[in-house]
Amino acid sequence: MKTVNIALLGRWHVHAHDYANQITRNENAKLCCIWDDNEAWGKETAEKYDIPYVPALDTVLADASIDAVAITTATSAHREVMVKCANAGKHIFTEKVLALTMEDALAIKEAVVKNSVQFCISYPHRVHAHNLKAKEILDSGKLGDVSYMRVRNAHNGESAGWLPAHFYNEAEAGGGAMVDLGAHPMYLCRWLMGRPAAIRSTFTVFGDKGLDDNDVSVLEYANGAIAIAETGFMTASDPFSLELCGTKGRLQVNRGVLSYFDGEVNGWVVPNLPRDATSPLDQWVNAIMGTGSCEFNIDEAVALTEIMEAAYVSYRENRSVTL
Repeated sequence: MKTVNIALLGRWHVHAHDYANQITRNENAKLCCIWDDNEAWGKETAEKYDIPYVPALDTVLADASIDAVAITTATSAHREVMVKCANAGKHIFTEKVLALTMEDALAIKEAVVKNSVQFCISYPHRVHAHNLKAKEILDSGKLGDVSYMRVRNAHNGESAGWLPAHFYNEAEAGGGAMVDLGAHPMYLCRWLMGRPAAIRSTFTVFGDKGLDDNDVSVLEYANGAIAIAETGFMTASDPFSLELCGTKGRLQVNRGVLSYFDGEVNGWVVPNLPRDATSPLDQWVNAIMGTGSCEFNIDEAVALTEIMEAAYVSYRENRSVTL
């Protein structure tokens, strides 16, 4: 295979254009068409990238020249669209989250595994240099036994008015800030601390859109450790931050700068960072080409759905949810 021909499915998500641009920049990939059940969105996007708009999804899936699909539909449509794509033998790249329930996530996984398609979910924070270094330091044991983690990822999409109106359609989005932007803190907690034993959420509606926009989930671990995932759509100038606190040291990331306390050696240290790893989309293309592998596979995607579903059950039922 010399080039991976990719169809963009849906322009619902705000990152649809980001992925389209990444595809056009990848020398091994070609953006060949777009489908969207919203004809106006589809035609507008097709014109922007000078590609055909295909009004029927089945037409895209029946086209043997199309190798793969990048899915940026409404989250509520993921199960139907992804199962169809997998059954048609199309490799799948998707925006997070995979699905809104474990039932849907496992149905998608079954189709992906059965049809042996290359699958990738977009977890961009896991390729950032500061988070890769945090993982390295954590795994080295320099922090000792970690009892506390906190990660915050928030923006002013609602308060500044730049998020599109359909992001507040609960039937399509599945929720507010946590299910969207909060996915990043959630998958980072899962990656760094492992699978939690229980989750307790406090989400509030600070603005006027009717969905959660000021959110905290507390993840409790069997050994007594705690991880806190924070997000929101209501805060200006709110850079990503991360903390890991252990019995031997402490690590923090703020405004892209990582430092950690190594009391046995030099006190506070600001280490050199590696380069960012290959982006999720480029990893996916490499995997399809047979020149690499993709770290963010279907099991990683299902793991996020598990904790996200539990977080929303906790919020809606006002209780701790055991996994």
